[in-house]
Amino acid sequence: MRETVIAILSEICPGVDFDKETALIDDGLVDSLDIVTIVTELMSTFDVEITVDDLQPENFNSVDAIVALIEAARNS
Repeated sequence: MRETVIAILSEICPGVDFDKETALIDDGLVDSLDIVTIVTELMSTFDVEITVDDLQPENFNSVDAIVALIEAARNS
């Protein structure tokens, strides 16, 4: 799953080292328009529902946080 998330992120935001970054939102590497695209792709790829309540910076600051969000959405 992690590799798929990295592939999605790399397609939307090329040139960012998603393996190492832990402050994607805080450092301005991913903006709000990117998040909309990322959420759409994640919901489609992983067949999960990401709600407005999930749209918190801490859920998108790193690949691990995004994976945790997907896993939580799958279990809800």
